[in-house]
Amino acid sequence: MSRSWERKVRKNSSALNKQRQKSGQKEIKVGSEQYDEFKGRNFILPSTLIFVSLLYAFLGNAVAMAQSPTLYWVTVIAYVALGIILFVRRPYLKVAKDYLSTPKWNRLRVLSAKDIKKITIQPGYIVIWPEKKGANWVFSRVMNRYDTDAMGERLIKFAEQHGIAYEKLSK
Repeated sequence: MSRSWERKVRKNSSALNKQRQKSGQKEIKVGSEQYDEFKGRNFILPSTLIFVSLLYAFLGNAVAMAQSPTLYWVTVIAYVALGIILFVRRPYLKVAKDYLSTPKWNRLRVLSAKDIKKITIQPGYIVIWPEKKGANWVFSRVMNRYDTDAMGERLIKFAEQHGIAYEKLSK
């Protein structure tokens, strides 16, 4: 299909899904956009940024400011805004038919099924080992509030579909 046709189908299906949701019916999935998405929540880095900015604000007020108080407050507000933005942007793992994707450092990382060496599932942690050089993908219940149990079940299905080695460890 051409891209313009795909956009029309996506637009019409979203309108149809809104109508179906209002009437209490189940939504329909259209096209190749069938995936499972597991969302987490960033809270450690944003809370650290906000804490540091508040500490900076209080300690800066204690010392006489002879330089530029405007720039000082812009800096404090910028750190608070960065903390809020990082809190609102939720990390996720998207499991599609033949690939996995997640945002890492403001870039969307994609691993196709053939590029995955192994998947390790532990209580509270999931580690995806890429075949090529690169860092492992670690999803943690403690750090980012992921539902690792549901993620693990879906990743086991994904691994069995594509013949990927997986390891399920228990305590």
